[in-house]
Amino acid sequence: MLPEILQHKRRELAEIDSAKEIAHFNEVIASLPAVRSLKAAITNNFGLALIAEIKRRSPSRGALADVIDPAHRARLYQQAGAAAVSVLTDQRFFNGSIIDLQLARAAVSLPVLRKDFILTEYQVFESRAIGADAILLIVAALRPDELADLHHLAHRLGLEVLMEVHDEAELHIALEAGATILGVNNRNLDTFEVDLATTERLRRLIPADRVCVAESGIHTSEDTRRLRAIDVDAILVGESLMTADDVAAQVRTLMEVSA
Repeated sequence: MLPEILQHKRRELAEIDSAKEIAHFNEVIASLPAVRSLKAAITNNFGLALIAEIKRRSPSRGALADVIDPAHRARLYQQAGAAAVSVLTDQRFFNGSIIDLQLARAAVSLPVLRKDFILTEYQVFESRAIGADAILLIVAALRPDELADLHHLAHRLGLEVLMEVHDEAELHIALEAGATILGVNNRNLDTFEVDLATTERLRRLIPADRVCVAESGIHTSEDTRRLRAIDVDAILVGESLMTADDVAAQVRTLMEVSA
């Protein structure tokens, strides 16, 4: 799936006058307040932090939920105890939008992560301009030099970066690029197979001064207990929250908190 997604994203980006848009984004950014720190939200949580995701659709599972009001969903996450909110903004494969992120951020005091397939400087400027506090950079989607350049630009604009890896080679590239918040995706983006052993394998290779976030395949208290045991700092959860009948109850299940 990843090559197909990236091919479509590049076609979308080719239709944009990026120089003109970046000039506009710079004007907007100049008047924005400082971002909310994702890293601080995770590390000040005194336990396993939850990044709760707004995700209408998954390429692997299809439609997940018809979220009419992203602001309401974000408030539910905050009230249930999430440390941060993640919003899928890709339209073609996830039915997301920039507006979803803007509505979610305006509704809560938590940092908001923009999850998309970010490939260009234009998207980094756009992310800051629309109110994102942090962005996702996927190592598998970028050359090492592109990754380092986008990471540097993000920090120059005040954004934090969740840098996503899936194997040892990608982890090495991420660390070379200066990643401080590392997301270990348990889902293989080529096959979409999920295995929590991916985080278990890579966690021991992540330096102690970096933040480790486990992504994908986290559905039960047993899953979170397994990740707590290896000192993961946070979990990023979308599908099990989006499909839950009772969001707060599912958060309690994941975080092993009594009602």
